[in-house]
Amino acid sequence: MSTVSKPPISAEESQPPQANLLEGWISRLRSGFRSERLFLLLAIYIGIVAGLAVVCFRIAIEWCRLWLQGTAVPPVGWRLVAAPVGAGLVIAALVTRFFPRSRGSGVNQTKAALYIYNGYVPFRTVIGKFISSALAIGSGFSLGPEDPALQIGAGIASLTGRELDLPRKQMRLIAPVGAAAGLAAAFNAPISAVLFVIEEVIGKWSASVLGAVVLSAVASAVVERWFLGFAPLFRVPPLQGVRPDELLAYAALGVVGGFASLVFAKGIGILRPILRSLPSWTQYLQPAVAGLCVGLIAYFGFPQITGAGYEFVDQAIHDQYTWQVLGILAGLKILATTISFVSGTPGGMFAPTLFVGAMLGGAVGGVERILLPHLSTSVAAYALVGIGVMFAGFLRAPMTSVFMVLEVSGDYSIVLPVILANTIAYLISRTFQPVPIFDMLSRQDGLDLPSMEEERELPVLHVEDAMQPPPAVVLTYNATAAEALNRISDAEAQAFLVRKEGWRWGVVTRNMLLHPNAGQDAAATLDVLADPVDSVHPDQPLDVALRLAQQYPLVPVLHRADRDRLEGVLDLNAILEAYRAAPRDGASDDSPESQPLL
Repeated sequence: MSTVSKPPISAEESQPPQANLLEGWISRLRSGFRSERLFLLLAIYIGIVAGLAVVCFRIAIEWCRLWLQGTAVPPVGWRLVAAPVGAGLVIAALVTRFFPRSRGSGVNQTKAALYIYNGYVPFRTVIGKFISSALAIGSGFSLGPEDPALQIGAGIASLTGRELDLPRKQMRLIAPVGAAAGLAAAFNAPISAVLFVIEEVIGKWSASVLGAVVLSAVASAVVERWFLGFAPLFRVPPLQGVRPDELLAYAALGVVGGFASLVFAKGIGILRPILRSLPSWTQYLQPAVAGLCVGLIAYFGFPQITGAGYEFVDQAIHDQYTWQVLGILAGLKILATTISFVSGTPGGMFAPTLFVGAMLGGAVGGVERILLPHLSTSVAAYALVGIGVMFAGFLRAPMTSVFMVLEVSGDYSIVLPVILANTIAYLISRTFQPVPIFDMLSRQDGLDLPSMEEERELPVLHVEDAMQPPPAVVLTYNATAAEALNRISDAEAQAFLVRKEGWRWGVVTRNMLLHPNAGQDAAATLDVLADPVDSVHPDQPLDVALRLAQQYPLVPVLHRADRDRLEGVLDLNAILEAYRAAPRDGASDDSPESQPLL
């Protein structure tokens, strides 16, 4: 019998119909998420998953605390020293051998993913950050969960984007979307999370970016509150209105917070490069030595400085410490956090910053109550304002600092003290510490990440900075080429504006008049010959005019209220000269502190 050979079966034909249908659905899903609207749905999904991850992270921190430090609040006994030392040895082995990218707070790593690695955050780093940070905070290191949660959220978003094969542009934006979700769940403050990511991670935003960040933060906060409850971060008692003459006391708090921020930042900036320059084998011991120092501080009378310390911030808000104790706790928290962070132990600086601010604010409020009892309101108001003061002075996020205090307190009666004190602290910190803390850390790591603060301070050039006076000769639309040549015969310019009919403008060159276009003769009017050109206004950014000046030899500058009124003209040479002459003080800093510390 003869056999009939059959053509080979392709791989697609060999698969069952259900498999082909599933692959097609996944392919359509991946291409669909590239659209702007479905990207917003993806942001909600990232917010939910990141929220679940951060809930597990916070539970893991609490479990480590109960297991390593016991159930007492504050912790007592030998565990205060043994727990951070033992955990420090384990953490050093983890971050040195298995998870080297888990060091630090997580904010700079997320910025690096955005600006250097096209949104790529290894999921291995997420696992390492989860384990090592939970162990560090739970064992008593003076660090917080917010910064690690930010990086955990960014890593989850990055993994999601890779699985969906998103294009590079969306991959760069997806890490900040996850970062906002992680921070919102850890902070229980979605507005502050959105503002911080916009202000310090992305720097610039559009409607689509803002929408994705907001949706992810809200979704994450809803998940966090569903599992951990709707209680606010702090229990804030009712606040009284602030008298105008009491603003002087809040101004003093801004000064104190500003200089405390300097001490905090300078300590980290000096000690971190020193420890990094030590032999590599010391990295296995540095977290344990830091844990020993923190443990000894706690053992000898101040266990409040261990961990995030939110419960003690709540106690300070409720006036449960004297002003002397509050001042001591603020100073020791700065010391303990500096030691913990520069040792390379993974963990964040958000919670310690809030702790220091609350203690400083309560101390200033206590002193004011003694010196000026007729002015004093509640210590809670001073503690809350102190939180914002340290956030503005140390982390250098002025907008976030204001809204964070309002979001945490839910009381707008302290908005004036918050704005006043935060501004003073921010200006003091900027004056004596030109480089913000996160920029300093990235430069120490050899990364040239954009400084959001420096970009905010860049001089913005406007059209009026480069425009020249209106030209002596402005041609009209109904003039012929021959008439125009006769009128410009004595002019030296090579290009001329044409006032066209209906508030329209055009531009014509001398060569165009000498050699009219094909099919047109010298009798053609300028309304036909002149190229139409868009106009600009004096207050518009100069880069808007630059785009036009690259296409046309002259750009008209019109008055906003009277479009028939010519304010001036622009050409490419005038624009480039304005950029060359612009001051660059806000763009760079040649002081030693602004240079990378390798």
